[in-house]
Amino acid sequence: MCKVLQIPRSTYYYEAEERQAEDDITSDIIEIFHSSYQNSGTRKIKKELMKLGKIVSRRRIGRIMNEQGLVSTFTLAQFKPHSSGTNESEQKNELDRKFKQEEALSVVVSDLTYVRVNKKWQYICVFVDLFNREIIGYSVDRNKNALLVYRALASIKTDLRTIKLFHTDRGSEFKNKLIDDALATFNIDRSLSMKGCPYDNAAEATFKIIKTEFIKERHFDSLEDLEKELHTYIHWFNNKRIHGTLGYLSPIEFKLEHLKKVV
Repeated sequence: MCKVLQIPRSTYYYEAEERQAEDDITSDIIEIFHSSYQNSGTRKIKKELMKLGKIVSRRRIGRIMNEQGLVSTFTLAQFKPHSSGTNESEQKNELDRKFKQEEALSVVVSDLTYVRVNKKWQYICVFVDLFNREIIGYSVDRNKNALLVYRALASIKTDLRTIKLFHTDRGSEFKNKLIDDALATFNIDRSLSMKGCPYDNAAEATFKIIKTEFIKERHFDSLEDLEKELHTYIHWFNNKRIHGTLGYLSPIEFKLEHLKKVV
């Protein structure tokens, strides 16, 4: 029939293919976008649609996002504080850029983040397991000091003796007697990044996500408000947020899949 009508076969198949309703796809895209703290792009939205049994091209997703004014917020100019100096410890970089870890809690990394709370800078400390990028501990406070780090360590809901290596930059908040004594108590080995260098790309990527997704254009009235919203975000981050480096699984899903393979 295509030959008789002198039309390309591709035209027939394009028109004959059953297309999903635009309104249904649009509503799904809007819901996925907003449930991701307004940060998911076309790649992750496509993966989430696949979980719903809907195959949609990234080009089509991008067009619908443009029509609906959905713009991912990954272009935030971050607050850049003045350096407070680094310690001169001779502790080596034991991690040595081994970013991919095959075992849970084999390497835990930590960093600090600045957050605007009622026109003042407050601080967040988070602990991340490099194995599955899960945020396993956190704390918030008005002061950037060793106690902030200590409280984040104490918030980890697991036997701290299972942590093998703790790796950070050379900030004085991480390398001091309080933290050294805590690590020694639980026999956790220490690792510090090279002086003047970001401690590693894998950890830095996680903290950039937190700063961009959680902090950008958000307003916190009090430290209590910040802590409450951070708790909600971290639960979403660990259980719902998919990561490209984890095969588009959430940290908890990735850990459960690993446990199944081990068994």
